[in-house]
Amino acid sequence: DCLGTPIVYSPVKADLAGNIKKIRAVYESNPAKFKTLQNILEVEKEMYGSAWPKTGATLALMWLKRGLKFMLVLLQSISDGERDEEHPNLIRVNALKAYEIALKKYHGWMLQKLFTGSVYALPYKSDLLKALEKGKEVKEEETIEKIHQFVSRVAPILDAIYEMYIKMNAELNYKA
Repeated sequence: DCLGTPIVYSPVKADLAGNIKKIRAVYESNPAKFKTLQNILEVEKEMYGSAWPKTGATLALMWLKRGLKFMLVLLQSISDGERDEEHPNLIRVNALKAYEIALKKYHGWMLQKLFTGSVYALPYKSDLLKALEKGKEVKEEETIEKIHQFVSRVAPILDAIYEMYIKMNAELNYKA
């Protein structure tokens, strides 16, 4: 929601929400059986056989983790002070870095072009920071520190999910 232009980013938000919904539905179908994300992957691996990991919550989590990685790299880049020196209030540099690291290799030519065009709809850095603070007037340094704290807490969790996918041989490298 903080990335502005709903018409541009609503499909991304819907995709992320859809992946969360799929994972949550599996969990809620049997909370005792699906206590952890790893439990979900293990059960689905056995349940789906040769179709795994191309289906179910396993596939949803794969795309969700990639989207979350994009967001974390974007926020980390902003909190590290990376910027376009000619246009310091734009976050295109940060978004392109995040895309390169988290998503580009999984997207075909068309999605790559769509993403490159979508960066022009991103909010100014100052507007993004204000949106993250839910409209409150807060010093930029305070918001950047909150971003840094958030990233430092979430990154190890996301890293553990990536590691789980590697250990379970669940990572797929096809292009969407």
